[in-house]
Amino acid sequence: MWVPCQESSGRAVDTGHILKTIILGQMLSLFICGTAVTSQYLAEQYQVNTPMFQSFINYSLLLLVYTTMLAFRTGSDSLWQILKQRWWKYFLLGLADVEANYMIVKAYQYTTLTSVQLLDCFGIPVLMALSWFILRARYRLIHFLAVAVCLLGVGTMVGADILAGRQDSEGSDVVIGDVLVLLGASLYAISNVSEEYIVKNLSRVEFLGMVGLFGTIISGLQLAIVEHREIMRIQWNWKIALLFTVFALCMFGLYSFMPVVIKVTSATSVNLGILTADLYSLFFGLFLFFYKFSGLYILSFVIIMVGFILYCSTPTRTAEPTALPQPSSTGLDNAALKLEENDSEAPAITVQFTRGETVVVSTD
Repeated sequence: MWVPCQESSGRAVDTGHILKTIILGQMLSLFICGTAVTSQYLAEQYQVNTPMFQSFINYSLLLLVYTTMLAFRTGSDSLWQILKQRWWKYFLLGLADVEANYMIVKAYQYTTLTSVQLLDCFGIPVLMALSWFILRARYRLIHFLAVAVCLLGVGTMVGADILAGRQDSEGSDVVIGDVLVLLGASLYAISNVSEEYIVKNLSRVEFLGMVGLFGTIISGLQLAIVEHREIMRIQWNWKIALLFTVFALCMFGLYSFMPVVIKVTSATSVNLGILTADLYSLFFGLFLFFYKFSGLYILSFVIIMVGFILYCSTPTRTAEPTALPQPSSTGLDNAALKLEENDSEAPAITVQFTRGETVVVSTD
């Protein structure tokens, strides 16, 4: 099995792996597109702005499915043992994840769509820096070039938004909105790096179960404080219920599927791949919200995909800790070890085995 985090000199580009990574990344983008379109439809058609309530539904689904799975486990991987050993780490992870979701959505009330799209990319260099120090990922020049190409694609997309008149108003307080985006992007980076470490060293179910548990608690408390009035004002009907259901299923699918993709690639690769999510949302918006089309959107999609393929074409390597050399084994049955000679004049002992092998062992 090809491991993307290891480097091997002279290895040919694994086109099959690149194709698989592209497909998986675009599946995640479609999930994100589903959450964006349903949220925007709720806001524009029914004046429903409840990002924390929507997150609470997602975390509750994760709790129902994955935390329940952990509850039925026994031994060191059981829910009780995980909570005993590292509950506070998962509490901080859940807090980062909940607040990242909330801050990004909240930022739209203060700043423009253009600012959110540009500043949200701040999470990628933060993610690479965290991967360098925490996951010991080591990048080549082509990886930095690939990220630059992807960000150029985002810039092209923003330019297309401006030309198409999608930049919206200036917002009520641009500075607050921009700060919220930067904080949210940084928290997303922390969450994604933690997710990569957990799914590659522990398990996907543990990550999702713990995020579901603490995410439900944190988002439930925050929901009761900041959004209870908005929920009371919702005029429920089957269309609104359907939109909430589609949003919840897309978000649940995103959370459930992302660890699978991260395990075979990396958090940085995934975040580059999902830069196309805004473009998918735009394509749906052409029909649902009557956006103006621009050829620059197609160009931005191509640029982002080129950068993504460049990034995946060369595997990153993982810096390994210095290890002491291990003695090599000899003999068909590993019956004896060849010890390093410390004294060239030390007498030799010949050991004869039943199969006819002879092992010479030097003594001190």
